[in-house]
Amino acid sequence: MRKNYDFSKSIKNPYARRLKQQITIRLDKEAIDYFKKLAVEMGISYQVLINLFLRDCALSRKKPTFRWEKAA
Repeated sequence: MRKNYDFSKSIKNPYARRLKQQITIRLDKEAIDYFKKLAVEMGISYQVLINLFLRDCALSRKKPTFRWEKAA
């Protein structure tokens, strides 16, 4: 490996703005198991599958539907 490299003629990565951002998110074990099993069936990693699913929801502006149960 060289000690010095010449980057004077380099160009910016045109895909840099599309790079992914690492976050921490807490998911139910059941949700993770579901995506892991589905990912094996589809032949992709479960992280990619979850990203594709969430991206599809964001692009189509889907909103979750749920009902809160009143406490007894």
